[in-house]
Amino acid sequence: IIRRPKSSHLSTIGEILRNQGFATYFIYGGYGYFDNMNSYFFNNHYQVVDRTDFDKKSIAHENIWGVDDESLFANSIQILDKSSAAGKPFFAHIMTTSNHRPFTFPENRIDLPQGNREGAVKYTDYAIGQLIKYAEGKPWFKDTLFVFVADHNASVAGKTKLPVAKYHIPVIFYAPDILIPGHFTPLVSQIDIAPTLLHIMADKGDIHYPEADSHFYGQPLLGNGVLTQRAFISNYQELGYYKDDTLIVLSPKKKVKAYKIDPNTYEASLTSIDQTLLNETIAWYQTSAMEFKTGLLQEHEE
Repeated sequence: IIRRPKSSHLSTIGEILRNQGFATYFIYGGYGYFDNMNSYFFNNHYQVVDRTDFDKKSIAHENIWGVDDESLFANSIQILDKSSAAGKPFFAHIMTTSNHRPFTFPENRIDLPQGNREGAVKYTDYAIGQLIKYAEGKPWFKDTLFVFVADHNASVAGKTKLPVAKYHIPVIFYAPDILIPGHFTPLVSQIDIAPTLLHIMADKGDIHYPEADSHFYGQPLLGNGVLTQRAFISNYQELGYYKDDTLIVLSPKKKVKAYKIDPNTYEASLTSIDQTLLNETIAWYQTSAMEFKTGLLQEHEE
């Protein structure tokens, strides 16, 4: 979508929050022209900041993919400080790059070498810890919700086109003055993060969020509603729907496969296609595609 026509002025978190007085930022450690991200976020209600906007003196380390996570976080906090000082609430979508090839980062941070995934993961963990430690001293910290989430696992290759284990990712909602600590176990998906975030803010009274009018396809995870346990996973060609220990995979030319997934090991084995589950899978993707193409996912005037 980010590189397709009609991808401007969509109903996004940026639109919802900016219309309610928030400063909204997309802050990226790399070059935002990659994948058309700068244009996409700029045209969807975000102020765009990437590595070209950082003072060179503020960058401890950089490679082809982007600046180190610490430098990205430090520059981000400066931006948020300015917004807070101006009395403006903020939402920042911060995208890191250190946990990516070639896996390099500043020296003398962790006890693992550079150039491999293990070191990059530990460095990213270290940088997140430094971010929280630094943010704790800010006047806006107690009112801020931090959401940490991955894209996919280290490698998305496997025996199937969409190996479920490679899409099993963590998400952490961190706000010690807002949330009660706990471990959330139901099967959910990245698509549920946006409505969850907005639901928490609405419960606090920070925003007005008419959930019934939302264009989001996800579901709030921390409310009192009944959750549908399912997940959406995909790559550049295959579209997957994971529900009831079964993965339906839609491929080009109307090809369909179904896999039974072991809930403990995530091992997949071919199984017969359940027509009801297939119809549900098609309905999710076909409806969202139709609504995007016809403009129904674009913002609407109140």
